[in-house]
Amino acid sequence: MVQYNFKKITVVPNGKDFVDIILSRTQRQTPTVVHKGYAISRLRQFYMRKVKYTQQNFHDKLSTIIDEFPRLDDIHPFYGDLLHVLYNKDHYKLALGQINTARNLIGKIAKDYVKLLKYGDSLYRCKCLKVAALGRMCTVLKRVGPSLAYLEQVRQHMARLPSIDPNTRTILICGYPNVGKSSFINKITRADVDVQPYAFTTKSLFVGHTDYKYLRYQVIDTPGILDRPFEDRNIIEMCSITALAHLRAAILFFLDISGSCGYSIAQQAALFHSIKSLFMNKPLIIVCNKTDLQPLEGISEEDRKLVMEMKSEALKTVIGQGGEATSDDSVLLTMSTLTEEGVISVKNAACERLLDQRVEVKMKSKKINDCLNRFHVAIPKPRDQKERPPCIPQAVLEAKAKEAAEKEKRKTEKDLENENGGAGVYSMNLRKHYILANDEWKEDILPEILDGHNVYDFIDPDILRRVEELEREEGIRQAEEENDEFEIDGAELTPEQQAALAEIRKKKSLLIQQHRIKKSNAESRPTVPRKFDKDKQYTSERMGRQLSKLGLDPSLAIQRMRSRSVSRRGRKRDRSPEGADGGDRMDVDGDTPGKKQRLSRSRSRSRSVSRPPHEVVPGEGLKDSAQKIKAIKLAKKSVKKRNKEARRGEADRVIPTLKPKHLYSGKRSTGKTDRR
Repeated sequence: MVQYNFKKITVVPNGKDFVDIILSRTQRQTPTVVHKGYAISRLRQFYMRKVKYTQQNFHDKLSTIIDEFPRLDDIHPFYGDLLHVLYNKDHYKLALGQINTARNLIGKIAKDYVKLLKYGDSLYRCKCLKVAALGRMCTVLKRVGPSLAYLEQVRQHMARLPSIDPNTRTILICGYPNVGKSSFINKITRADVDVQPYAFTTKSLFVGHTDYKYLRYQVIDTPGILDRPFEDRNIIEMCSITALAHLRAAILFFLDISGSCGYSIAQQAALFHSIKSLFMNKPLIIVCNKTDLQPLEGISEEDRKLVMEMKSEALKTVIGQGGEATSDDSVLLTMSTLTEEGVISVKNAACERLLDQRVEVKMKSKKINDCLNRFHVAIPKPRDQKERPPCIPQAVLEAKAKEAAEKEKRKTEKDLENENGGAGVYSMNLRKHYILANDEWKEDILPEILDGHNVYDFIDPDILRRVEELEREEGIRQAEEENDEFEIDGAELTPEQQAALAEIRKKKSLLIQQHRIKKSNAESRPTVPRKFDKDKQYTSERMGRQLSKLGLDPSLAIQRMRSRSVSRRGRKRDRSPEGADGGDRMDVDGDTPGKKQRLSRSRSRSRSVSRPPHEVVPGEGLKDSAQKIKAIKLAKKSVKKRNKEARRGEADRVIPTLKPKHLYSGKRSTGKTDRR
């Protein structure tokens, strides 16, 4: 099957873009460094390479354009005439011819200038020849700019053409505008053609696909055709004429018998007779549409006579294909696309007629003779008048019957569900597959089987009476336990123990009350330091009295608490007694200490208060000071780069690199060094 995919044609750039693409590619793909001190052969080779590369790029791009656009003489006549109708064959060929001429001219220019470059005697002369060669190539291409623009418009329009296979099974719909052609293709295919109540809504060919007897059929909706001379028809009508002339398809000629399309039956019959030459050797069906507005039996005698004449013309196509003249049921059909009455019958009749015609054509071709020569059917000749019916042995019949019985499908639960009302009505019986000694037990409520045992074997008939006895015994035991609960009533205690018990109960009740008060106003109660304790509940005297009552010495605890409450900075350091550091100390005039003495005191004080950074504090997760020093170094190293980057911003003063190395390095034997 030949498929014409015009969507794969490469985009055609305009003249200016074409030149930019080629020159930029030459600049990127060829060397760009040349010096005056090079040998003349090297200079010639340098510029010859640029000219040849540019010419080759022009040749490749232009050849791609010429090869990808279809040649009207080589493609199917349907597409050849369609492209001629849409784009004017002469303009199309002229544009491609100009592109071909430009390609040849660019090749000649490159050839001439390469010859001249072979005799260039200096760097300047070679460079001028290269500039002239590239300039003449670009000038030639700019002169064909209109042709490139025209081909780009043609390419864009061809990419939007429907993909029609001229050799596959095709159904072609034709007729006057607004007779229901697009509505019909929307009904039988998945195409979405615009349908409006005015003429020429469809302005081009539309394609849909439908299936019949497991075969795919191509359905083409054509624009409406008017009954006028061939020269007066526009491009829209000529698309339909082209399809009718070149596609081997079944023709559906739509006839609006209600007249709502704006054209009478006489006008539609005149169009039929004017284009009937395009229907030769093709299956033709006349479809009377819009029977919901006007049935075929209700039309006038004159219109009926015209319809019968069209029917007789359609019957001639049946006779021409080798059919019988009596088979007129599939020639004139009625339908309504609004109510969908008769739509499927029209589609089936068209597909059947087309299939019969294609089979008949294949039977008449030479290929069928080649196939028939390979087959031979042996027919035995009778030797007497005795009948000899076919005899099948009984064993074979029994084997076939047994095989058929084995193949009989066992009903599943899904089949039973469908037979008995479907889901929600049918209830599956889960017990019918129980394996029991007696099948009658399956539907019994008991016995229940649990872990392979019959539950009924473990049922005690006196279980209710025994449960009552257990409940009664349980009630008696609970009553005894309540009576045995321990309660301190104070009858067996001494007076000292009773006083302590009363104190404990009083303290307990006070704590409960305080907790309830705190819990009730916990949200609105502010947090107040203990120095504002008005009730004097948390004082050292109160703590001392409580500890004394318990028989403990409170002096050490009070002293420790007072020593911790005084701030470290406000506490004066006790002066060491004289002679503690030796009695030979020299006397100093005046009580004011010297500068070194004050400095040493401040250092000693700071040493006593502070901690060296490498000292390990419990809870840091480090085993010794060496590990801590290493961790500190790693931390400083990790933030060093980040700190360095953070110190530089957009507003900072930056001195850029004035001489980039990649521009000022390399071998410079002769000439200036300020540029390459």
